[in-house]
Amino acid sequence: MMKNMHLELYTRPTCSDCQDAKAYLAKHNILYIDHDLSKEPEKERTLIKLSGARMVPTFVFKDKSLCGWMSKPKVLIGFEMNYEEIVEMLNN
Repeated sequence: MMKNMHLELYTRPTCSDCQDAKAYLAKHNILYIDHDLSKEPEKERTLIKLSGARMVPTFVFKDKSLCGWMSKPKVLIGFEMNYEEIVEMLNN
């Protein structure tokens, strides 16, 4: 899974969709960087810059190319409503 991809996840502890997303990733042994906005409030600016919103969970998929990281990452907001696309991204 995700041979040439890097995943960052923006979350809040009070978000049930965030907890479901983390549980799914843990169950499938998928590595990711968790940006818990309650512990890292400064990351909210990055989240807004990436997604245009403050909504969580936000999945940020970055492709690794020969020249480094892709300049424009794939950003998906919400786990349940984007489940199929997230699973597809994780399996590529």
